[in-house]
Amino acid sequence: MATFTKVKLSGSTNGRGIAVAATATLGTTIHAAHATALDELWLYAANIHSSAVTLTVEFGGVSVTKDIIQQSIAATPSGLVLVCAGLVIQGNATAKVVRAFAGTASKIEIFGFVNRITA
Repeated sequence: MATFTKVKLSGSTNGRGIAVAATATLGTTIHAAHATALDELWLYAANIHSSAVTLTVEFGGVSVTKDIIQQSIAATPSGLVLVCAGLVIQGNATAKVVRAFAGTASKIEIFGFVNRITA
């Protein structure tokens, strides 16, 4: 039977939001996937800028054809915008890291959690 455990994003300090400082690849680290468990990610973005900002999430890699999630996050007050709705990632032998960069530095904050699924 599978076990679900809710954990904080590894890039977060005590569960707080992660400021996306990077403006190009490789982005700011959001979460490093567990080596053996499945990590189900729920990510939300908040824009604290007066203009919309494009957010790019690098989901385990930087390949445009399989790793990139891009979304425009509306200007303040946008509230929390769902960016990643339960996508699953696993580290395996090669580390898989979820990173993000934005069109404007330090104007997007990422919040969220991981449901860690073990057999």
